[in-house]
Amino acid sequence: MKNKLYYQFASSCFLLLFVFLGYVVKFYRHWLTGFDTFITNLIRAPYPTWNNFFIWITKFANPITIIILAVAFLFLLYRSKYYAEALWLMINVGLVAGVINPLIKLVFQRARPTLQHLVTEHSFSFPSGHACASMILYGTLIFILPGLLKNKQILLSLQILLGLLIVLIGSSRIYVGVHFPSDIIGGYSLALGWLCLTYPYFSEKRFIWRFKNQQK
Repeated sequence: MKNKLYYQFASSCFLLLFVFLGYVVKFYRHWLTGFDTFITNLIRAPYPTWNNFFIWITKFANPITIIILAVAFLFLLYRSKYYAEALWLMINVGLVAGVINPLIKLVFQRARPTLQHLVTEHSFSFPSGHACASMILYGTLIFILPGLLKNKQILLSLQILLGLLIVLIGSSRIYVGVHFPSDIIGGYSLALGWLCLTYPYFSEKRFIWRFKNQQK
């Protein structure tokens, strides 16, 4: 893959950002107070006018929603013989959102904000599971869509919508009072680091599998 080095560099940047944030959250949490407070106040400025909207948006990354959508996309991809895409999606969602992110939460054990919570949460705060899961699921779709759609206008429109949904989900977690902005950045950077790291390998595997299928 000709752009492999660019993806590896991007992955390194995102993962380094995650490591830096994790280090600060673990040992120098007060460094983030000003940043977290400023962004939180900015996003929650229209509170409570947009309560219903953000409570609805945040559901798009609830665990049950992610599981149902992931299974549905896996079924569609497998039935359409996009085996590499299905495998990558399954690994991304299952490993990163389902295993790695929850385990990392146990390492940092960051308490959630003391703001009034508009939704119920019981786990720790850093990194945000919703931010990570939305980036992993919808981000994977953004990466694989070019191999599924030939109409560039439809492709670009879907990628923009998915990107907007990811941003709105992250913002919703701050608005509903269950996450600090640094939690959201942590979830995003972890997921993006993984996606950029593994995409070149997925792309190579997809090419090999497509070539083999054409030879049959």
